[in-house]
Amino acid sequence: MQIATTIEEVRTLVKSWKKEGCTVGLVPTMGYLHEGHGSLISRAREENDKVVVSIFVNPMQFGPGEDLDSYPRDLEKDSAYCESLGADLIFHPEPSEMYTEGFCSYVDMSVLTEELCGLSRPVHFRGVCTVVNKLFNIVAPDRAYFGQKDAQQLAVIRRMVEDLNMDIQIVGCPIVREEDGLAKSSRNTYLSAEERQAALVLSCAVTCGQELVAAGETDAKKIVAQMKALIEQEPMARIDYVKAVDGLTMQQIDTVKKPMLVALAVYIGKTRLIDNFIV
Repeated sequence: MQIATTIEEVRTLVKSWKKEGCTVGLVPTMGYLHEGHGSLISRAREENDKVVVSIFVNPMQFGPGEDLDSYPRDLEKDSAYCESLGADLIFHPEPSEMYTEGFCSYVDMSVLTEELCGLSRPVHFRGVCTVVNKLFNIVAPDRAYFGQKDAQQLAVIRRMVEDLNMDIQIVGCPIVREEDGLAKSSRNTYLSAEERQAALVLSCAVTCGQELVAAGETDAKKIVAQMKALIEQEPMARIDYVKAVDGLTMQQIDTVKKPMLVALAVYIGKTRLIDNFIV
């Protein structure tokens, strides 16, 4: 496995792979990898001849006061993990490599980015769309892999690829959870032991919502209300949002219909965690 820090290195290597007729899978990450990322890398390994994992804490998708500086980083551990899963290349650029002096071009989106996380993190998706677009241009993958935990991000990227006529297959992979149900996240490392226990309220709320749908509840507002009530019982939890939205447009809906995304963002102490389920 190789580690590249420049765009030129990546392009040179990928061009040589393409000349050999190899397919390329890309797994974009911000590093501090866990089993959720591992499931994406393993899926990419199964479906492609070559696998590229990008590890880049993208400053553009962090707003003022967010955790850019404190976001966990461990390239040595990440590299060993990627190699154990059969990755061929890690792309680990510096911000100055991705955003040269005078950088002023962005990929923006409306509608899908104006709900859920887009409301509380207004610059987030412009940063996501811009960096993912750049990664697609640099790596030129046949397939790119994203986790369902970031369901809005997955929908946004799928829409971007469709709207901009990109010849890339976007593969969504299921949420990977801890044994007790908490969705795997690099930000889980911020939680104290007490907060870690309190964080289980997110997956409990997801289970509650799923059970209501399975029981035949068709009123999305009732589902959301019961999920909120459950979360509010946890003193350490502060709700950012719990919403039922159309799975394609991210717009709020009142009646259960397919595809529906029920998504939540909750602060446990100072740590913002997300979870969701799809109908």
